[in-house]
Amino acid sequence: MRKKIIALSAVAALSVNAFATDNSDITLQLELLKKQIASLEKKMNKNTKKIKKVAKKVKRTGKKLNKVKAHDAGDNIKWDVDFRTTVDNIDYKKADGTHSKNHDLLSNRLLLNMKFKADEKVTFYGTLAYNKTFGSSTDTNPNYANFDWITNETATTDSTLRVKEAYWLYMNDTFFGTDVSWTASIGRRPSTGGLGISYREGDKPKSAIASTVNVEFDGASFRWNLGNVTPLPGAWFKICMGRGLTNAKPRFAMDGTDYSNNDMLTEDSDMIGLIAVPYDDGQYSLWTNYAQASHLIGYDMNDMMAFQMAAGAYQTNPNGTNLAEYMNAANSMKFQDVGDISYTTVMFKADGIGSEINDFLDNTTFFTSYSTSKTDPTSGKRMLGSPDSKTGNSIWVGVQMPCPLTEDGRLGLEWNKGSKYWRSMTYAEDTAIGSKIAARGTATEVYWIKPLTPSLTFNARYTYIDYDYTGSNGFFGDEGTPMTMDQAKAAGQNPVDTASDIRASIRYRF
Repeated sequence: MRKKIIALSAVAALSVNAFATDNSDITLQLELLKKQIASLEKKMNKNTKKIKKVAKKVKRTGKKLNKVKAHDAGDNIKWDVDFRTTVDNIDYKKADGTHSKNHDLLSNRLLLNMKFKADEKVTFYGTLAYNKTFGSSTDTNPNYANFDWITNETATTDSTLRVKEAYWLYMNDTFFGTDVSWTASIGRRPSTGGLGISYREGDKPKSAIASTVNVEFDGASFRWNLGNVTPLPGAWFKICMGRGLTNAKPRFAMDGTDYSNNDMLTEDSDMIGLIAVPYDDGQYSLWTNYAQASHLIGYDMNDMMAFQMAAGAYQTNPNGTNLAEYMNAANSMKFQDVGDISYTTVMFKADGIGSEINDFLDNTTFFTSYSTSKTDPTSGKRMLGSPDSKTGNSIWVGVQMPCPLTEDGRLGLEWNKGSKYWRSMTYAEDTAIGSKIAARGTATEVYWIKPLTPSLTFNARYTYIDYDYTGSNGFFGDEGTPMTMDQAKAAGQNPVDTASDIRASIRYRF
């Protein structure tokens, strides 16, 4: 507007010079017009100053509002909800040909995930978990104060809040002045749902490689990213350490030595591991893992046999004498420190096959891993039924691809094979029939993931395990002794020969 007024003034001035000699009325009118323009310019200058003052106030107010918003955001934990309802159809076939089944195992799982960024370098993460079957069990003498029908309406002494994850993560772009970025974390670590097992749930993988480790741990991790200081793209390595069991006495130990070492228990059970990724270009990557776990627990064969005999006698004739023998045998069934175990894993992963061959291969993920486990029994003890060191191995192959029948669905296929003395630490694997990765035999799985809405997902999965040897899901003592089905039957046992699980679930995430 101001430029237009100035231009008009210039035109007026030129017009005065051009026509002053021809027409005095025109000259007078132009003079008046010049005065009016000058008056408008003065008013415009005053308004411009006022606008500048208002703009400065708005700018200052905006800065204050940004500070308030940043402060409010920093003072609130960000929550997200992950709620899943599942139905499983389970069938166990025993060595003698009989079946144990459950055609409608219903369960709910709720994960409340939290995140809080206190400053630019430190973030807190946590997960509160609830995971239970529908209804209350009638397998025990009911305690009506804890009966599931009224469990949330009645004051009880049972604390059921479970913390699945709780840890802080420190991040820095430089390590002692180098171009190596690094992180450090301590707390209840995200050590379940790792790389490999995460695909069938449609999740981002957590810390551990699921070929060998899928259990909850309290511990620490330290990671260094080497991509800027090595010619290998995306290279990094991480040191992880955790404690699975403690032998500390409980509070109120009744002898005045609360939290001291308990000589009646096993030693602390600890694990330390190294995850190294020497190559990751965003499409192809190579993952390696070595872990060492110490003071692992297991049962002694003699205690197990005595307990089984006492339990059989009590069930046949539950009189006072048999009950006392049964209780004595149960009390003698205590975990023992049986030894250590080491793990190695190599996994190759491809996020997309080839380079722009077609859309189907571009959106296909493939992975394969080879893992070993090696026992180191404590002197005088047996691990997996043997006083000698035993080595087992496992192969895992999986592929996930676009579903050809739906626009946004995903279809997955996986195959596992475990040897006679294979022993993984995958007790937290989300499978109702036990860990398929732990199988001493062959496991096959097919699954389908279909988004229904931006927040709802449908998942269908079929898992089948054919066991070559017993003891796949046991601990590390004599209960993990591998036997063929014929050997087990000859020893008077009736183990699971095959297991299958048809699962369907609806999952809400937001």
